[in-house]
Amino acid sequence: MDKKIKNIGALSGKTLLFGGVYSNLQALEKLKAIAEEENIPAQNCISTGDIVGYCAQPEETVQLFKLWGAQSILGNVEIQLRDGAEDCGCDFREGSRCDGFSQLWYPYAQAKLSKNSIEFLSSLPDHIQFQYAGKKVFVLHGGYDNVSEFIYKSTPWERKEHHFKTTESDVIVAGHCGLPFHHINEDKIWLNPGVIGMPANDGEPHVWFVILDDTDGTIRFKHHNFNYNHKLASRLMQNGLLPEEYARTIITGIWDNTEILPSVESGLQGFGIQL
Repeated sequence: MDKKIKNIGALSGKTLLFGGVYSNLQALEKLKAIAEEENIPAQNCISTGDIVGYCAQPEETVQLFKLWGAQSILGNVEIQLRDGAEDCGCDFREGSRCDGFSQLWYPYAQAKLSKNSIEFLSSLPDHIQFQYAGKKVFVLHGGYDNVSEFIYKSTPWERKEHHFKTTESDVIVAGHCGLPFHHINEDKIWLNPGVIGMPANDGEPHVWFVILDDTDGTIRFKHHNFNYNHKLASRLMQNGLLPEEYARTIITGIWDNTEILPSVESGLQGFGIQL
């Protein structure tokens, strides 16, 4: 299938970048409120995908996202839901704990989503591109060639450089790996705002996003975190249908396992985010 790239032209003013809502309605409600407090219009709020995921309210989350009017690309979860696939397409190792957990939350999400929500998710583009402060920005989920590719701060620059060349961009905004980071090499910026649906394995229940600012005519960015009603989100997940381990992570800020992480990121578990 040819990739659908949505060019949204030139953006200016504060722009909010986030990812991985993961069916966490409480986190999305708080982020929407933050955008409104910062006077960031919905068209300047951009998600890296995976609106649906591990948490308890997929239908309500998609409908709030749609009502808000923020922009998003397809994550691997949306692609699989659109195609009626039997698994999340997360590229977890078969038989791993994450793979086992996905066999609980993915069919739960499938069963809860309305036809209207599936149609909305199906309408999302594979990628978004825009101009910002004279830079070409490209939004992807995991990797350009593989939506489920895990790219971390420790991933060699050579691998990231391939994406800049392929997309002919100056800034890449990416998601999927669940951890906020940035990696700058000369005049290129790889920027992962993190996810809002799950903590970042840093021992805190807060979640992460990024705000771009072009006030001085150049592109500036800042990582932010926020607290929300995570106790409610966790309690709703304790319904006998979803992994209890993910409900616990919402509270503790520690992932149940680090099997998807490279050794560098795995070693930082519980030590806070190193930006």
